[in-house]
Amino acid sequence: MAGHEHSHDDHAHDQQHSPGHAHGHAHGSGHGGGHGGHSHGVSADADRRWLLSALALIVVFMAGEVVVGFAAQSLALISDAAHMLTDAASIVLALIAMRLAARPARGGYTYGLKRAEILSAQANGVTLLVLSAWLGYEAVARLIEPPEVTGSLVLVTALIGIVVNLAATWCMSKANRSSLNVEGAFQHVLTDLYAFIATAVAGLVVLLTGFARADAIASLIVVALMLKAGIALVRDSGRIFLEAAPAGIDPDAVADRMVTEPLVEEIHDLHIWEITSGQPALSAHILVTPGGDCHAVRRQLQRRLADEYGITHSTLQVDHVGEDEAGALLQISAPGDTAAEHCADAHGPVHRAGPHEH
Repeated sequence: MAGHEHSHDDHAHDQQHSPGHAHGHAHGSGHGGGHGGHSHGVSADADRRWLLSALALIVVFMAGEVVVGFAAQSLALISDAAHMLTDAASIVLALIAMRLAARPARGGYTYGLKRAEILSAQANGVTLLVLSAWLGYEAVARLIEPPEVTGSLVLVTALIGIVVNLAATWCMSKANRSSLNVEGAFQHVLTDLYAFIATAVAGLVVLLTGFARADAIASLIVVALMLKAGIALVRDSGRIFLEAAPAGIDPDAVADRMVTEPLVEEIHDLHIWEITSGQPALSAHILVTPGGDCHAVRRQLQRRLADEYGITHSTLQVDHVGEDEAGALLQISAPGDTAAEHCADAHGPVHRAGPHEH
């Protein structure tokens, strides 16, 4: 019985690219298809070092803040400490996701585990939303019945927290924030920095005026910032999970641009999505004029996609118009003539040269 053997290690791709590294390979169906090269500008090892530095700063300060927060009866400090706990958890989750995403594609996971980073980003967004709901409830309760707050302890601790979070934010900013995974952890730390600024102001107000409700008001400001960051993370990660086109790329505009290429008669089954943040991909079925050089068309379209839209991972199936023996599958029909359309169940609009509906 004929068979073949291959070593998984021989063809596994190392996902931890060094700066400037690029690779490419071609495959496809029909007359041609392929992928252009894509590069990653920040190494995963560098990202991990910066994330670990930020994690160490946060964990050490968080432990002290919990003690001071209960001693001062400050919800703002306790909420900051709770948020710092989620900061630490988000960084740990990001580090785990980076490890998983770095594993080579093999077996049933043909893209590897790259979307583990998007799961991490979504989890960070959800925790921000849940935590903001809890803190919002507590803040409103303290607005109604404010407890005694030790303003001096709140102020001093918040000022130290600003310094620590500035250092942690700086470390996080050095990592590759084009990754939604890293951006999720960064947003946690950044909102915590804003929270400490608000808490410091509240502590100063309590110290100078005795207005205890300033502590709860500071907490509500933190809640608003957490809601904003959480909604953005859930929205952006949701777009990737739902296979939406990357933000800023209009699939209809891309198809209309592609169909202007000489020899191209029709483009359909166009799909644009993101494998993970910063890695857009495209697939499409292209029909060219009879006798046209379909390979040249494919190469030119892939160059255009890379140069104009930054889409370097594209798979194009290219066929000639009317070359199917049955004379129907690849024959262009008049708009609305569904009986002779290429696909009985079309995946999106059909794009042709000249005016047409999307």
